[in-house]
Amino acid sequence: MADSLERLTAEIVRCERCPRLVEWREQTAANPPRRYRGEEYWGRPLPGFGDPDARVLLVGLAPAAHGGNRTGRMFTGDRSGDWLYAALHRAGLANQALSEHRSDGLRLADAYITAVNRCPPPANKPTPAERDNCLPFLARELALLERARVIVTLGSYGWDGTLLALRERGDAVPRPKPRFGHGAEVIAGPYTLLGCYHPSQQNTFTGRLTEPMMDAVFARARDLARRRAEP
Repeated sequence: MADSLERLTAEIVRCERCPRLVEWREQTAANPPRRYRGEEYWGRPLPGFGDPDARVLLVGLAPAAHGGNRTGRMFTGDRSGDWLYAALHRAGLANQALSEHRSDGLRLADAYITAVNRCPPPANKPTPAERDNCLPFLARELALLERARVIVTLGSYGWDGTLLALRERGDAVPRPKPRFGHGAEVIAGPYTLLGCYHPSQQNTFTGRLTEPMMDAVFARARDLARRRAEP
């Protein structure tokens, strides 16, 4: 059977490869904080989200325990997502600036969002084994998103995980491993990788990541995607 994003999504949602993460995501869903009591949590691994014909791919760390794990969509329902989708909207890659739940009408244009890990890890720290269990999903996603040419990695974990997934696919990855940094740019296989600080509150509240900084990364991503798509 030919692979497809639909088939991959079904496999991701059923995944139970990491017992620690299965326990954590289900425990979190069963015992939410007071502000989310009464809501039905997604409580399963998260597939990617966006335009299947996207030329720009975004790769994060993992869903947030009370963000994606609650809403069932990447970067949705938490402050990081509020910052990210506002930037995507300003860049013309999303039809609205807010992502609140799976039925809110949000659509991405020429962009697709995924993550290295599909379950929320305790303290936002997956183990190397948990990362490696998820890498085949990202490698298959890359293969299925045939038009993707630019990968924006949100944070150093997304950068490193993407390079590992590309290596697993057999793509030419520079050695020594390119260093992550905001605005870092490197060719890896058929893609241009762009580094962007993660839109976590730790970065946005302290000013380490500002709106103009993120806008500049997405402007560069759009420009590169157009250039690399030209014959």
